[in-house]
Amino acid sequence: MASSGAGRGPSRSAVVANTTSGHHLLTIHGYSCTKAIPTGKRVKSRSFFIGGHRWRIEYYPNGSKPAVADFVSLSLLLREDVTPGVKAQFDICLAGGEEEALQAASMASRPVDHFPSQGGWAYSTFIKMDELESSKHLRNDSFTVRCDIVVFHGYRAADAVAFVSVPPCDLRQNLGRLLETKMGADVVFDVGSETIAAHRCVLAACSPVFAAELFGPMKEGNAAGSSVRVEEMDAEVFKALLRFAYTGSLPEMRKEEEDVTCQHLLVAADRYSMERLKLICEEKLCEYIDVGRAATILMLAEQHHCEGLKKACFNFLALPANLRATVATDGLQHLSESWPSLMVKLMAMSLDNASECSSNVKTSF
Repeated sequence: MASSGAGRGPSRSAVVANTTSGHHLLTIHGYSCTKAIPTGKRVKSRSFFIGGHRWRIEYYPNGSKPAVADFVSLSLLLREDVTPGVKAQFDICLAGGEEEALQAASMASRPVDHFPSQGGWAYSTFIKMDELESSKHLRNDSFTVRCDIVVFHGYRAADAVAFVSVPPCDLRQNLGRLLETKMGADVVFDVGSETIAAHRCVLAACSPVFAAELFGPMKEGNAAGSSVRVEEMDAEVFKALLRFAYTGSLPEMRKEEEDVTCQHLLVAADRYSMERLKLICEEKLCEYIDVGRAATILMLAEQHHCEGLKKACFNFLALPANLRATVATDGLQHLSESWPSLMVKLMAMSLDNASECSSNVKTSF
């Protein structure tokens, strides 16, 4: 007689590592001042917690020892007394570029290291100083490193097969197709010489200004398909604004046009009270602050109440070399004429930063 289990496939199980992961961002402000710190001397980050353990990053601006004096060195330390220690994967990279995305994606292939109590591992040759100084990562005399850590807590038994696989949410793609196809569109905007169709409910959900224009006291018409005139805005900028409203993402932009596009888009985001889009534009514009654009971006930040972007401009212009070079441009002259209060604050911050830099150089480590 056949066994009651005949015809069934083999049972399966798996052994799975119990892990906790996270990452920490450490920003070095005033890099040029830290170069006065001697080789072998370090600056310690504040402690941070990942995987239930306390960690710290140490920064050696002129290398951790004479043999690597032309490198920036970094080390990761376990700041606890733990017996027999902690097993963890880790990696450190410069944040804000492809390296960051590659590191996050490749952590699974990193070796598992043993961190003894109060011990750690070092990147003695993290990056050459001249490479850092010529790279896009050093902006406004600052750079940021990302430290990924995966802590291993042991192992557990688990089912080997998941019978149902749930795909990621595709709402963005669906709304993006809705914008592209215009299916069910019930409002038309006249922008420049173009007419652009959209959906009232989507826009009202993303912007209180759109909500007031399309449903509230500011509405220009009640009939479906009624036209709304948009003054003083380029059609491509308005299309980018709509794309963000539907998908939460920006269109592809050519690198040489990104800064100008983000300036126009920031103005549009402020006009329609789309705060997240405004902050994204602020963040991108921080990368473009240089001698030729600092004054223009600072005026834009002041006019549209962008505090983070304004601070980034002040940090750049407060450095004596940057300020001297910017003084020779027309932008700073326009700044002094249009926003004299900014010039007063700029000069005050320049004096404060010079004093702080001098104080940091004298600090013993």
